[in-house]
Amino acid sequence: MLQAEHREDEQPVAFETATVRDAMSHGVISCPPETPLRVVARMMATFGVHAIFVFEYVEEDDEAQQFWAVVSDLDLVAATRLDLDTLTAGATAVTPLVSVAADSAIAEAGSLMAQYGIAHLAVTEPGSSRPIGVISTLDIARAIAAGLGPRETFPSA
Repeated sequence: MLQAEHREDEQPVAFETATVRDAMSHGVISCPPETPLRVVARMMATFGVHAIFVFEYVEEDDEAQQFWAVVSDLDLVAATRLDLDTLTAGATAVTPLVSVAADSAIAEAGSLMAQYGIAHLAVTEPGSSRPIGVISTLDIARAIAAGLGPRETFPSA
């Protein structure tokens, strides 16, 4: 498991020119499929994230991770009507795992999210399937908001 971080000190790049790498959170928070669902919930709460990636570990080497699924916060909430003490990340992951290359246009990431009805994409290193981060709908909203410029504010009520 790696901690994801969004660099708040970096100025957001405007949506029109941004790549996925410009807007993504670096690092991936993950667990194996057999992780108890309550542990997944603790991970979400501890790290303040809405999705945990579920990887099948082929070998003991971090490079041997294979994409498997995503447990989103909505998957977790939907599972609360079941026996939480017997459920695992692998059994609960309903959200499809969709990935996008870091050098893709941010608009492509948004299009994939809309197409699949999801809020998080795994970001991969271009030319490989190695996960290097996550991009969410909030990351894309930050890029859209960057187009306002530093002097513009919210309208007064």
